[in-house]
Amino acid sequence: MLYAWGFERVGVVAGDLYFVDPDPAPGQEGAERGVRLEVRLLERPPLTGSIYAAQPIVIDRPIWRADLLETVDGPIGSHDRTHHHPNVRGWEPGKRQFDEGLSEDPIRWLTDKLDDLPGLMRSAEIDADLAGADDARQLAVAAPAIASAVAELLARVRAGELARPPEGAEAGDAITDARVSWL
Repeated sequence: MLYAWGFERVGVVAGDLYFVDPDPAPGQEGAERGVRLEVRLLERPPLTGSIYAAQPIVIDRPIWRADLLETVDGPIGSHDRTHHHPNVRGWEPGKRQFDEGLSEDPIRWLTDKLDDLPGLMRSAEIDADLAGADDARQLAVAAPAIASAVAELLARVRAGELARPPEGAEAGDAITDARVSWL
């Protein structure tokens, strides 16, 4: 499932994620699942038809990412793999950053982060001029609704409805790498 919120030149996307890293860091072995959220730049290409034509929309490169993940075989609610990537270079995220506040209360932490777009852009070392003049205000207003949608996604992941392993995994096939998600 994919959610998207668009403002002037910045947007937010969130979706469920089932992930198995083929080359995990020590302590990060095994499947994980949860919700990935990214703050991204948006582009509005010119219309490709009449004034009534659908507006092309490009959800472009990420600025910042939060992964609200847990080990598939671990206890529900552990937040044991929950982390963020304060800087993204091109399309590649930086190293996982674990934060005690994020693990203690991921939804509140996420709301606070989304409430401060200039701070996110500074920590990501992204030029503030890439955001529109009203993006920070609009994102701050939408932050509680975005966090609520993320909480709903997490509940559906934990219920086994979303962030499901790839087909064949239930039959006992060994999975050495997987990424089942829009993001």
